[in-house]
Amino acid sequence: MASSFKSPAVRSTPQRVFITGASTGIGQALARHYASQGAQIGLVARRVELLQALADELNTECAIYPLDVRDSAALEQAAQDFMQRFGVPDLVIANAGVSRGTLTEHKEDIAAFKAVMDINVLGMMHTFQPFIEAMRNDTRPVKGQLAGIASVAGIRGLPGAGAYSASKAAAISYLESLRVEMLQYGIAVTTIAPGYIRTPMTDVNTYKMPFLMDADIAAGKFAKAIAGKRRFVVIPWQMGLVARFIRLLPPALWDWIMKNAPHKPRINVE
Repeated sequence: MASSFKSPAVRSTPQRVFITGASTGIGQALARHYASQGAQIGLVARRVELLQALADELNTECAIYPLDVRDSAALEQAAQDFMQRFGVPDLVIANAGVSRGTLTEHKEDIAAFKAVMDINVLGMMHTFQPFIEAMRNDTRPVKGQLAGIASVAGIRGLPGAGAYSASKAAAISYLESLRVEMLQYGIAVTTIAPGYIRTPMTDVNTYKMPFLMDADIAAGKFAKAIAGKRRFVVIPWQMGLVARFIRLLPPALWDWIMKNAPHKPRINVE
């Protein structure tokens, strides 16, 4: 399920890193991790006050971009500004994402489905697209890298989370397509499928979350997978074993196991 893509040479630490969804949770932890390595960082999220607080905290050069990843024009402007300031990035992490319990039977959930798909899938494409030409034309011996944060929830459809599972399944497939497309340019693409990570997104869950991991620990493991040019990795490894197992279950058995599974709360997603 996990394998490695090796470049002719490897930078030990990315020096120019662009991260979406950086204001809280995994994105914030990743920003702190790369800042501790001395990277120049572009921080993207919707809430400017949280971005500024994080930038003030980090002991490194930062540029903040308060925007919504659904806005492709805003991301284009942010990408151009980042490259003018720091140069072509060594690493772009599409981390921005939302989760919400959804049920197709409720008409009012249509808007939530659209928001989740737009942010989790199109937002990832909007993040990568403005950088690819510059990364492709970069004359440095090691090209930049793209990393997308998917989820184990994209492996099988979870009841009550149709929008989230569908968006993460789409993200996994999209990243696989992108990875193959980027081979000819020497641009590595890493898909990370986390299990349960302790973030504001999971804090609303009222059910037991196996192998729950703190965000700062997860960020270190994500960064290690990225540095190793892993193509696809599930973190933590215990959840990787679970993911391999559930992929093999026949639909009838999956239905029987999951029919009484707890559902994620239905809350607003803007």
